Amino acid sequence: MSTTSGSPNLRSLRVIALICVAFAVTTGMASAADDVTSDQILRALAPKKPLTRSLSVTPPAEPAVNAAEGKFVDALRNRTTRSLSAGEREQIAAIAETKPRIDLEITFDYDSATISAKAQPAVQALGKALSSDELKGSTFILAGHTDAVGGETYNQDLSERRADAIKRYLTDKYGLAGADLVTVGYGKNKPKPGTTAADPSNRRVQVVNMANKTTAAR
Repeated sequence: MSTTSGSPNLRSLRVIALICVAFAVTTGMASAADDVTSDQILRALAPKKPLTRSLSVTPPAEPAVNAAEGKFVDALRNRTTRSLSAGEREQIAAIAETKPRIDLEITFDYDSATISAKAQPAVQALGKALSSDELKGSTFILAGHTDAVGGETYNQDLSERRADAIKRYLTDKYGLAGADLVTVGYGKNKPKPGTTAADPSNRRVQVVNMANKTTAAR
């Protein structure tokens, strides 16, 4: 009788144990998925291949647009972050909307331009991706952002220092050319879509591929 009554309890314990194991494995996979890889960054920043056009369709005046963008981007190379005007920052943002880009969640400590320990793997993955043959030689925008805590002038300065911190890391640790990394700060004025302005995830740097290496080549 005791054996019969114990069997359901034993089966229940086994089911509970299996559920616990499954939960632990799933949690581990979700945690690992949060770590961006250099391959993921490379795919996000790789220039998109142009669509094949029909011979019967008159192509739009894209060469002129691309030439103007290329000239503007070239003028940004070797510029300091602080030297950019408000108009130039907005022009960069407008062009960046049409370019391959990725928001890496490169977070910073509160009220600081120091890259957080949590963000180190993402910055290292970025360095590996930008050093690859597929991306090396392109011109990249490193756009610094802050949350909404603090004044406008202070946050503008902080966002610029955060962009500069990423640039220093990439040039020092991975030997990337400083002229290929254009830094810009947006302060608290461009929070991530779907977040509140004070959300800590807005303490970040977005990376944009502004020109493929054929355009950027010297």
